[in-house]
Amino acid sequence: MADVTKARTGLLIRKLFEILQGQRDGMRAADALAALEKSVQLTAYEAGDYESGGRRFERIVRFATVSCVKAGWLVKHKGVWTVSDEGAAAFAQITDPEKFYRQAERLYWTWRKAQPAAAEDTPAEEAAETSAVITLEEAEEVAWKEIEQFLAGMPPYEFQELVGELLRAMGYHVAWIAPTGKDGGVDVIAYNDPLGTRPPRIKVQVKRNAHSPRIDVVGLRSFMAVLGEGDVGLFVAMSGFTRDAELEARQSHRRVTLLDTTKLVELWIEHYSKLEDAARRRLPLKPVWFLAAED
Repeated sequence: MADVTKARTGLLIRKLFEILQGQRDGMRAADALAALEKSVQLTAYEAGDYESGGRRFERIVRFATVSCVKAGWLVKHKGVWTVSDEGAAAFAQITDPEKFYRQAERLYWTWRKAQPAAAEDTPAEEAAETSAVITLEEAEEVAWKEIEQFLAGMPPYEFQELVGELLRAMGYHVAWIAPTGKDGGVDVIAYNDPLGTRPPRIKVQVKRNAHSPRIDVVGLRSFMAVLGEGDVGLFVAMSGFTRDAELEARQSHRRVTLLDTTKLVELWIEHYSKLEDAARRRLPLKPVWFLAAED
């Protein structure tokens, strides 16, 4: 990183924060990096590649974001980067790019020194750890993108079956899954017991198209209209939900749980051992273990 100054890194990171703050729900890392590249003029060094492979520009930015994450300014989850409230406040308060980045580094080192045995780490060990963190992030981003693409390509009815299999693994009894055609706003019905004698009844709506707009309040209310007094609603949408829809679900007197792709897959992983073999084949996953840095 000797060819990249603190001032230059600060400019890149501050521009990245500017881009991310325009996206309330965050951005995929690849999309954020692409938008950043379009908004700045890369130097010859940044535009080049490392001998070991990989573009310098992306690695420089990723390396700098590690400090921002530890400073509490940036949140990374399943390949999505989001500016935190603390990050937005720092962005507004520290307008000089270099000072902005140096403050993130100071907060990172405050965190670092508080970790067990941190004083024993050499600069080479610290650099290796940061490199491992970035490698893990990139691997997770690629894996998550593949999972999303796999689900997005799944036929709608099979996706409904996948949701039904997940409910069975969670201990619910699936009584009905909608056949092809009109479903009246309900795709799956499940109960707490095989006969459906113990409330509540669970009504599920499933929206597989990941490229559709996020489900808004109107779409959520349309689903809630089919819920009876004793029903619990489960809305599964790969496209996700707007913040207004999430707020509506929390405040409504109707009991509704919202599942986007991330939450759906997390539940699939959590209950994977309880899935039938046929169910696992719908979305086969395998864990890969990495040596993790301290949180």
